[in-house]
Amino acid sequence: MLDRNLFLVDVVKENIGRVLKLDSIEGGQLWKGIDLLIFNTWHWWNRRGPTQPWDFIEVGGVIKKDMDRMLAFETALRTWAAWVNANINPSKSRVFFQGISPSHYNASSWNEAKARSCLGQTQPLLSSSYPDGVPPALGVLKKVLNTVRKDVTLLDITMLSLLRKDGHPSIYGTGAANGMDCSHWCLAGVPDTWNEILYSLIV
Repeated sequence: MLDRNLFLVDVVKENIGRVLKLDSIEGGQLWKGIDLLIFNTWHWWNRRGPTQPWDFIEVGGVIKKDMDRMLAFETALRTWAAWVNANINPSKSRVFFQGISPSHYNASSWNEAKARSCLGQTQPLLSSSYPDGVPPALGVLKKVLNTVRKDVTLLDITMLSLLRKDGHPSIYGTGAANGMDCSHWCLAGVPDTWNEILYSLIV
């Protein structure tokens, strides 16, 4: 079953508009009793303008127009962590969290002076590290996961995906010159590796 919940916490339509509730996770009712749960969030946290799927943020009973997105991400993860601690029975349910999936919009992040983005990249980085380092969101995720009392396995796919600057649809996934997609991944490709890692952990 796929539950497409972009933020793990709730987005509720109210009179003022769509409210992202960082300390509410009523949607978690759907996850109870499932044998194997794989969580993931980050991709949508920095969306702004027409593609932002909320109008206001609420935390601690206070409604805001916006706030620091990394802090909002961490707050939501802590709400999720509290849900796991309160609702997961480790003898019946196994929990995974897929790490941060990176993008390759700026070639300077991997020190390639002749390129602007992932467009035209045909080779991965032949290294075990990424010149620009890992996204700060990964550090936030790991910090929160360290507070979870129940067993949660991190599918740490961030570094291996960072090295695959060649794995995105670029202009070919969004209608040629109309835009660039350096954040989603081609199939077959990088997500198949994520699935192989998941499979090996399950069996």
